[in-house]
Amino acid sequence: MQPHGDPGHRGSTARFQQVAAVLRHLCKLASIAAIALYGCSAHAVAVDVVVTDRGGNPLADAVVTLVPTTGHLPVQPMSGVEIAQVHRQFSPKVTIVTVGTAIAFPNADTVRHHVYSFSPVKTFELKLYAGVPAAPVVFDKPGIAVLGCNIHDEMVAWVVVVDTPLYARSAANGKARVEGVPAGNYELRIWHSERSEPGAPSSTPLVVGNVDIQTRAALVTRGSRR
Repeated sequence: MQPHGDPGHRGSTARFQQVAAVLRHLCKLASIAAIALYGCSAHAVAVDVVVTDRGGNPLADAVVTLVPTTGHLPVQPMSGVEIAQVHRQFSPKVTIVTVGTAIAFPNADTVRHHVYSFSPVKTFELKLYAGVPAAPVVFDKPGIAVLGCNIHDEMVAWVVVVDTPLYARSAANGKARVEGVPAGNYELRIWHSERSEPGAPSSTPLVVGNVDIQTRAALVTRGSRR
């Protein structure tokens, strides 16, 4: 049995103290990280955008997105997204999904449909079918995809594929609310199916601080005057 003060015992005690010091340091770092994470979420704000045409009439189903001017906010594919065919119409007319989301196209009509998109964002065809196609369609690029039916020309819909978690759709009163926006510099992008310039959304810079923001956007729509 070694005496209490021998070198072996002192070495064990020193190693124990080193391990304890490392653990205290890790706990401190974890606390700092938790505080920083809480601070970020606590300073996240809401951005309210009222979307109208040039005459001041509210536009429903406008898609509002916030894209950081530097860096990238991670997104995850969504699940369970469907665009149905009901009474020879697509439902819903406008669908917002994140990049990588798979969309199913169930046909609830008694007639068969031939769903297609020739948009560069996603080109595909679901040839004449009833019920639910065997596989959903994955939308793996950001942008706007226009959907149609090769049998019924009156059928049209849009898929807006976004590469940001900060997005919203405007209600009947034209108001869209994007929540959980961290402070920073963004591009405020707004798209609507009735824009006179189809394709890419309009874009304006927006600086987000530590308070909620309310703003308005007037779009030039088809048939309106500049």
